Amino acid sequence: MTQLAIDLDRSSPVPLYFQVAEQISEAIRRGDLPPGSRLDNEILLAGRLGLSRPTIRQAIQYLVDKGLLVRKRGVGTQVVHGQIRRSIELTGLYDDLRRAGQEPATRVLLLGPAPVGEDVAATLGVAPGTEMLRLERIRYATGEPLALLHNWLPCGLAPLTAEGLREHGLYETLRASGVRMRVANQRMGARAATAAEARLLGERRGAPLLTLIRTTYDDQGRAVEHGSHLYRASHYSLEVTLIER
Repeated sequence: MTQLAIDLDRSSPVPLYFQVAEQISEAIRRGDLPPGSRLDNEILLAGRLGLSRPTIRQAIQYLVDKGLLVRKRGVGTQVVHGQIRRSIELTGLYDDLRRAGQEPATRVLLLGPAPVGEDVAATLGVAPGTEMLRLERIRYATGEPLALLHNWLPCGLAPLTAEGLREHGLYETLRASGVRMRVANQRMGARAATAAEARLLGERRGAPLLTLIRTTYDDQGRAVEHGSHLYRASHYSLEVTLIER
């Protein structure tokens, strides 16, 4: 259990809960509270600081909503694992996590042929209703759900199996099958999690999610993969390097 030195200015117009939250947040940024650290429970922390329990609860909830703390039944309140930062390149999330030492794991929710709708069909250059391979997965990093991944691929492009996708990334598998991916169009955005998405990702309903839609083409200019992915904004960010031309 980690104890922090928290100094409060009771004459300040800044709410006390926010002062507590900001000092805990700063301790996390400094590394005084590394990932996995446990905080004193609300009663002990309130007594030590001379604050009411609702004030402490509000401070902790504020940090939970920001993705810095997590409440676990039977364990208490802990600092979450550091946010994963990913450079935008033509790589797969699995490979990026593995290179970063984040222990990626995959749960395959769906793998099989299905007819594509109009939007995906137009993107992939096929007729609506064309049967293609549909893939849905949850990607984990260091044991925490990180992303909900949806992909469409031409049937027969590569020998994809649920077992294989639990052990290897999609792009790794495609390249091993001779698919030469060369360029991708990508669009990023954000939205609130639905109840179903929140349940799968371990978030609350309405939590912010990053969205990433990517269509990848091979060296012949053919669309070989279309992905529509959701990432927990509390655990994940994308980095872009801008170059003056």
